[in-house]
Amino acid sequence: MLDIIRAWKDPAYRANLSADERSRMPQHPAGLVELTDEELMNASGLIGAARTTCQCCTDTSRPFRCCP
Repeated sequence: MLDIIRAWKDPAYRANLSADERSRMPQHPAGLVELTDEELMNASGLIGAARTTCQCCTDTSRPFRCCP
């Protein structure tokens, strides 16, 4: 019997399934999650200028430390 939840969560188990078993497996309820490189950069804050709401951070911030 195919353990669907285990197949969703465990890549090693899923890789050992036959092509037929994988084709019969329902889609994960959360759906396929894939982000483009641009979406990943936006989410990580690597695009654009750094923004903060604390004025003291922009005036006196030290490397790797802001807002004590």
